[in-house]
Amino acid sequence: MSSGASGTETSGSGDIARTLDLLWGTGQRPSRGPKPGLTLERIVEAAIEVADRDGLGALSMRRIATELGTGTMSLYRYVPGKAELLDLMLDRVQRPSENPATLGDGTWRSALEALARATLALYRRHPWLLEVNQSRPILGPSALDGMEKVFSRIKPMGLSDPELLSVIVMVDGYVVGAARTQLYQVQAEHSSGLTDAEFWEAQRPALEKAMSSGRYPVMAGLSADTFDSGFDHFEFGLQRILDGLELHVARRAAEQGR
Repeated sequence: MSSGASGTETSGSGDIARTLDLLWGTGQRPSRGPKPGLTLERIVEAAIEVADRDGLGALSMRRIATELGTGTMSLYRYVPGKAELLDLMLDRVQRPSENPATLGDGTWRSALEALARATLALYRRHPWLLEVNQSRPILGPSALDGMEKVFSRIKPMGLSDPELLSVIVMVDGYVVGAARTQLYQVQAEHSSGLTDAEFWEAQRPALEKAMSSGRYPVMAGLSADTFDSGFDHFEFGLQRILDGLELHVARRAAEQGR
């Protein structure tokens, strides 16, 4: 389950009943269309490809039709519009892996580690997800399959069900923040034309003067590797979150005499 920040689009803003029919395959399927090979799955895949390549702002029914080499009206035989299509895209990219190795070593901690890393990788593959407000998601099979797997793996934590949901929300929120920061860094480099190293080098004379002024003694005394780009801030933060959860789980177990 992923919860993107408020952005240019909002999940669940289309015809909810029709979207659920499409997600679960319960609606009436279109009769054979004029273009052989055109399917709902292919339309969704083409939409994801457009968003991955050019961003969510480039997504339109006309653009997708062009990518598929068909008329725009042909798409409406399969999906009501862009809002419903977005929900299909969201569910499609969240399909959980069937590889057991991606679920960790069997402990709840390894499951949350795997969830965090997989979610970060998901945002890197599909940065447009950060432009979607998913505060009210339409829950299709992929989303529910993923939630089922995570809940089943973290049940042994011994927390209440609302607390287990809060654990997932906590980890997801941390990942979203990290993913957004990384995306902003990439966008800043692209828009400015300066690499990260070039950007900070341009500030070096002013910063050195500030550090030698005596106004910032703590900052001036920091080790040379403090701002080293090689330090994995994401992993450090993730492990501290999990450390805190381990303490909470141990405390709850002691309270319950387990």
